[in-house]
Amino acid sequence: MISRERYTPGPAYGAQIKKDGPENDKGKWTLILVRELRHSPEKVWQALTDPAQLREWAPFVTDGSLGTVGRVQLTWVGNPTPIETRVTRADAPRVIEFGDHRWELEPTADGTRLTLWSNIDRRFIAWGAAGWHIAFDVLDRLLSGNPIGRIAGSEAMKFGWQRLVGEYAKQFGVKTPKGS
Repeated sequence: MISRERYTPGPAYGAQIKKDGPENDKGKWTLILVRELRHSPEKVWQALTDPAQLREWAPFVTDGSLGTVGRVQLTWVGNPTPIETRVTRADAPRVIEFGDHRWELEPTADGTRLTLWSNIDRRFIAWGAAGWHIAFDVLDRLLSGNPIGRIAGSEAMKFGWQRLVGEYAKQFGVKTPKGS
């Protein structure tokens, strides 16, 4: 059992980027991040959709469930202004789509393969990969019954975020953004 104070993210892994497609015209690339979780799709689904659980691991909060199609207010850590977002697809426990994000949950022999597609400004793709890497680690600990609390925004810098940014930038063949 690792305490919050002793948490250090492992090396960058399980990520790729897609540079082509309609989002490229807007300066965005698609980050694709995959994690194998030792928990059922139903349990992972709850953590991805329930506002109380999202507060424990995700880099944002919502004013409603992401598990049903409709509008929600989404507030990112470090940005106090809520963004009205629409959940456009919620097929429990398989797919959630909202805003620039798509989550897929695939059952495996040991639990769930969780895949995130996130459209991110290409200048900050390594930042996004590092932030989601840490969020997925926190999610896994929450689901395992060993919560360490959300690590997002500027607080992530205390937990190896800069190292991860460099590792992901190298993997993606992009420059490390200024300020990381």
